Amino acid sequence: MIRNIILIGCGGFIGSVARYFVSLLNLSVHFFSIPVGTLTVNVAGSFVIGFLYGIAERSTILTTEWRLFLMTGLCGGFTTFSSFASENLVLLHNGQILSLLLYTGLSIFLGFLAVWLGFSTTNLL
Repeated sequence: MIRNIILIGCGGFIGSVARYFVSLLNLSVHFFSIPVGTLTVNVAGSFVIGFLYGIAERSTILTTEWRLFLMTGLCGGFTTFSSFASENLVLLHNGQILSLLLYTGLSIFLGFLAVWLGFSTTNLL
């Protein structure tokens, strides 16, 4: 258990630092006011976790420890969006289209609502 936590933590550290450096693009690249660094992180992280998921499903090359380090730690530290996208892929792969739509819709709606509520509560301070 401790070993798994250390693996995830090390991967998360690397992913978080990489996310910081890629997100610096937000300061230098301007494209229709889109946060390009964050978009890059989300898309790249989603590609990497999909690639790793595909390898893990088709072979035994990725041990449990490597999956924890790479998928949970590195990709999770780099972007949690990749986990969200991967979970949706599993739902699609299992033919659970209604669950996929519900999960995606609720995640986006409730996520925006939570950000707005969190921001709005600062007006009370």
